Amino acid sequence: MNLARFFHDDLVNVNMRVKTKDEAVEHLANLFCKKYPDKNKKQILTAVMEREGYGSTSFGRGFAFPHARTDAVDDLHIVLGIIKEGIDTDAPDGIPLRAICLLLTPRNISKLYLQTLSGLANFARQSEIIDKIAAVSSPKELISVIENAGIRIQKALIVADIMSEKTPAVSPDDSLKNVANIMFKHKVDGLPVVDASGKIVGEISEKELLEFALPDYESFIANLAHLPELEPFEDLLIQEDKARVKDVMNRDIASISERAQVVEAAALMLFKDADRVMVVKDDILVGVLSRFDIVSKIIRG
Repeated sequence: MNLARFFHDDLVNVNMRVKTKDEAVEHLANLFCKKYPDKNKKQILTAVMEREGYGSTSFGRGFAFPHARTDAVDDLHIVLGIIKEGIDTDAPDGIPLRAICLLLTPRNISKLYLQTLSGLANFARQSEIIDKIAAVSSPKELISVIENAGIRIQKALIVADIMSEKTPAVSPDDSLKNVANIMFKHKVDGLPVVDASGKIVGEISEKELLEFALPDYESFIANLAHLPELEPFEDLLIQEDKARVKDVMNRDIASISERAQVVEAAALMLFKDADRVMVVKDDILVGVLSRFDIVSKIIRG
């Protein structure tokens, strides 16, 4: 199904005049409730702002996708507004916001909701698309641009729809110090390990770092009264510049295709007792899907 099928003329404003993202969301909620006067605007705004409180929905590239699963609606709806002059927001790339899509869906159709969000993100990634839609003069023209972009919404929720694409990676020859620094900087608890060609060869997580610091942890537990005088973590700090990822990384990784269904990835994580699966295409790393991705994007939304 083409992404354009989710847009309707009377839920599009091609010249929205607002000064803030919150004003834009309220304007789009007003537009929605004008078409559906039986819907509760306050309930909708509360759900959207609650979701926004868990993390900004500003995508970058001039787009934002505020969204919510709410009992205020009984079908999926997209309300789109264009801010031709752009406004400053919390965009990760600092580009002014010019297109804002309000996505509303009932709680019981999370699959379509996530696939549509993924489709919107793919649309936003297209080269110069923001300039094209900012130049339109009517809702029909805007929907035509969306249709011509050729974004398809798939029937099944696949790994590519919710995986993290910009996950940092390390090489087998990186130091443990560099690993710890990257984990701290990006606030992640594990990293894929790739070779020079981008092929996935392992992963390293907080678990491997702790096991390196405490290689005899089983004996420590058995003899708590006789712990070594040298603090093991001090030993790790001493050696972290010399120790290499290849010496401690986990080579028994769980990997999956980006086209696989999310339920297959979740089952693989449980079977392998893995916190994440590496997403590959022709053995080359293209993303990472974690348990947190599934919980935050599907269960929590």
